[in-house]
Amino acid sequence: MDSNEKFSMSLSVKQIFLAGVAAGVLGVAALGFLLMVTKGVDASSWFSGSARAPLAVAPSAGVPTAPAGGEQVGEVAPVTNDDHIRGDKNAEITLLEYSDFECPFCSRFHPTLVQALNEYKGKVRWVYRHFPLNSIHPNAQKAAEASECANEQGKFWEMADKMFEKQASGLTVAQLSGLAKEAGVRDIAKFDACVSSGKYAALVAADLASGEAAGVTGTPGTIVISKDGTKQLIPGALPYESVKQIIDSMLAS
Repeated sequence: MDSNEKFSMSLSVKQIFLAGVAAGVLGVAALGFLLMVTKGVDASSWFSGSARAPLAVAPSAGVPTAPAGGEQVGEVAPVTNDDHIRGDKNAEITLLEYSDFECPFCSRFHPTLVQALNEYKGKVRWVYRHFPLNSIHPNAQKAAEASECANEQGKFWEMADKMFEKQASGLTVAQLSGLAKEAGVRDIAKFDACVSSGKYAALVAADLASGEAAGVTGTPGTIVISKDGTKQLIPGALPYESVKQIIDSMLAS
C-alpha cells in the first residue's frame, strides 16, 4: 500500500469518526428539544440563549386543578330565592357551584360539598347552578332541564343527588323518568311532559352565561363567597381538605 492510499484511508476513518460525533450531538440536541416541548417549555430559549418560564397550559374542562394563588373571579350574579340553595340561607359562606350532571369530576366533587355542608352546619350554604358542557356531554343539557322539572315537584336536590349517584349508568332522556321516580317525583307524566317541552332550556342557558361571566371555564367551578363579599374560585374537583382550608380562612377573616 503506497503513501497516498494510507493517507486516503486515514482521512476516511477521521471523516467517519467526526460524522459519528456530529450525529451523536444532533441526536442529543433533538432529544433535549423534544423533552422541552413535551414539558411545556418554550424551545426558542435554546436559540436566544435566554431562559424562559414554562408555557402556561390551560386545564381541560372538568380536570381537577389546585388553586394558583386565587383565580380571577368576574362578575357573580347575586344569589336569590330563585336559586337552588342547600343549607342555611343566611350562612356566612356561600359555595356557589357551577356544575354538569354528566361530568365525572362533578360527580366526584358532589360528596365533597355534601361533607362541607354537614361539617359546617349553619355556617355554609350550597348554591347549585347549571353549566352543561354540551360539546362533550350530550346528555348534560336535558339532565339539567330534568332537575328543574323535578324542582316543580319539590325534588331538585333529590334529583341532583340521584343523577350523580347513577351517572355511570347513563342520563339519557329515556332514563330520566326512572331516576325521577327514585328521587321521589310523584307525577311522572307531568315530569316527562316538562322534560320534552324544553321549558327550562332558557333558564339553563342563563346559568351557563352567568358562570362564564364569573370566570368559570370548566366543571365543577365553585366560587366561595364570604359574608364581606370576598370571592375565590375553586377550579375542579379539589379534595375536601383543600376546600376546608378555604372555608376556614374565610371564616377567620
